Amino acid sequence: MEPVSEYSVIYWDKKTPVTTSVHRLLKEEPLSIRIDGKPYAVVMRTPGDEKNHAAGFCLGEGIVDSPDDLENIAVCDGGDSNVVTVTLKENRRKRIADHLERRAYISQTGCGLCGKEIVDELYQKITPITGDAVRIDIADALECLIRLPLYQPFRDMTRTSHAAMIYSSDLKPLASAEDVGRHSALDKAVGKLFLENRLAESSVLVLSSRISYEMVQKASRARIPIVLSMSRPTALAVEIGEKLNMTLACLHENEGVFVFCGDQRVYIQWEAS
Repeated sequence: MEPVSEYSVIYWDKKTPVTTSVHRLLKEEPLSIRIDGKPYAVVMRTPGDEKNHAAGFCLGEGIVDSPDDLENIAVCDGGDSNVVTVTLKENRRKRIADHLERRAYISQTGCGLCGKEIVDELYQKITPITGDAVRIDIADALECLIRLPLYQPFRDMTRTSHAAMIYSSDLKPLASAEDVGRHSALDKAVGKLFLENRLAESSVLVLSSRISYEMVQKASRARIPIVLSMSRPTALAVEIGEKLNMTLACLHENEGVFVFCGDQRVYIQWEAS
């Protein structure tokens, strides 16, 4: 299934006559994720990387902790690629039986809880990241943010995609993904490394979107300590980031970087006061 469609559009402004042209638009399709044959979630996303998407989603939701928890991930054959079935190994299935009944964990799809309850619940379910060995120069952080558009070919075509880029501790690019949804882009990038058993190499995540609590949840489940974004985080994201010992930073409009928490992982040259 192609991720982009072409449409003929009409353009008008006060200075030019009416014209027509062909524009590329990023597709948005539902993806049904089934766990052991039962419906679990439906997410809107850009077609492509379905297995990676499902794997990253399952990691973020706490359904799996490692690739060894998976028996199989299969995409429906034929013309319908909007359904992915995840089959768990029996011991994992028994371990998260309550979770699969949607009782034991907060899902990104909307939980109806207040901010404090979200923080408390996530803190109980996700172990804070230990150690501050991974560090990044603030100038390198800025460079990672500035270079993100280089990994967004769909954005160049459509101006509608979000992106997630994952780097190693020495800022070697490991995985990137684009999608109409910011959660889905992150799931795809994480899922790719997860299925390749390379997620442990991940140290820095760069996002085209704001950092919301769901994005912190997904990054922490992937054990990525540093999250950089083009837009500012929410207050709840920072609160959770502090609790989970994560570093959250974003681009400043004047080609600078704001660091909201976890500054022990950032090399900063302070000016003398």
